[in-house]
Amino acid sequence: MKITELKEFTPQQFTELSELMTELSERLTLTEEAVQNVMKDENSHLYVLTDENRIIGCATLGVFHSPTGRKANIEDVVVSTSYRGQRLGRRLMEHVLQMAQKMAPIEVHLTSKPKRVAANKLYQALGFERKETNFYRLTINVD
Repeated sequence: MKITELKEFTPQQFTELSELMTELSERLTLTEEAVQNVMKDENSHLYVLTDENRIIGCATLGVFHSPTGRKANIEDVVVSTSYRGQRLGRRLMEHVLQMAQKMAPIEVHLTSKPKRVAANKLYQALGFERKETNFYRLTINVD
């Protein structure tokens, strides 16, 4: 098993990423353009966990500045169902946190649905604290 930052992808890797994303949300439709945009953005980093060159897990790290300091968001954390229970999610998260630490954010944020019980336990075991806040989303359609 290997964790690397994805800098380019093959059609097969895109298919593997798309399949992983449906494990996060069945309604999600991944596009090649979206993946390319992450790879082009110097503040966004897509890490993949591979088993014999097959993508079996991923996580995205985004770093940004705000008036209250440098921050990072971790998103789209998922390990393929058939590989769960092997501590690979922990390994992936530890790698992403090491990369974040090198980028020197003051805080690292992530969100996780309550129904993802194992993932939430992992995040707490890694030191994340549940923040009492409302999280809002607004979808803006660009024409």
